[in-house]
Amino acid sequence: MTYAVKECFLTLQGEGVQAGRRAVFLRFAGCNLWSGREQDRAVAQCWFCDTDFVGTDGEGGGKFSAADGLADHVERMWGEGGERRLVVITGGEPMLQLDPPLVKALQGRGFQVAVESNGTLPAVAGLDWLCVSPKSGTHVVQRAGDELKLVWPQAGIDPAELETWDFGHFLVQPLDGEDRAVSMEAAIALAMERPKWRLSLQAHKVAGLP
Repeated sequence: MTYAVKECFLTLQGEGVQAGRRAVFLRFAGCNLWSGREQDRAVAQCWFCDTDFVGTDGEGGGKFSAADGLADHVERMWGEGGERRLVVITGGEPMLQLDPPLVKALQGRGFQVAVESNGTLPAVAGLDWLCVSPKSGTHVVQRAGDELKLVWPQAGIDPAELETWDFGHFLVQPLDGEDRAVSMEAAIALAMERPKWRLSLQAHKVAGLP
């Protein structure tokens, strides 16, 4: 298949359990919850998305006709050294494009393959790390993984229900927007009231990283 990549770059993971780790970010174009066009944001299921995933014109972006070619591209982004290689595959929604050949090709080059998904599509088998971030009003089919990241607050989501899902870590992250202070208070309150949850902040924004 042909992979449409919005951008691919070396940075530090800014969110979640693996925050602070060196990683290649591989962002696929396209999403099933929002077109990416601002005129559609108000009616999108993920209306608070802070990511540009439209097209293939970002840093390191492009179209790749084979898994090995894209895996080679990721390896070049990493540079020298084969120790603790990590690629974070995100979007948009990466499960629209991610397939077993690409997972195998990346792992064959020594990468731990981590994926960030909205959970509305089944995860590809063989991943090393799976983070699911559920969105209100969607049907989440992927209810097991390593990390569940709840952007908060979201009307229509019950954290108690999410706690019944099979994840190793439960993180609550303040919704980033005009009412960030209110969102921060709500996220802190949730973590204080329900000890299963840990507060997660977007460290890359604080550090000025992409």
